[in-house]
Amino acid sequence: MISANEYLMVSAALFTLGITGVILRRNILILLMSLEMILNASNLALVAFSRFHGNLDGQVLVFFTITVAAAEVAIGLAIIVALFRLKQTVRVNDLTTLKL
Repeated sequence: MISANEYLMVSAALFTLGITGVILRRNILILLMSLEMILNASNLALVAFSRFHGNLDGQVLVFFTITVAAAEVAIGLAIIVALFRLKQTVRVNDLTTLKL
């Protein structure tokens, strides 16, 4: 049987990897994936708390979080494609201004 501490350690590791990716990487796609990893870490923690407390509130909240994350990815990828078409790069340092 896996304990709640093990779930939370995996969640903390995912969160740390996501934060590291956001801080260290300069590629917009990797930043977006790192943000998704952070959201998945929080979802894992919510599901673990929900399971070990015996109610479904955390799992319902995860459902809404996944829905918002899917919308975020769709809009984020559309913005990335538009910026790539305009500037021919996906590096954050090269996209310092939104002027045409």
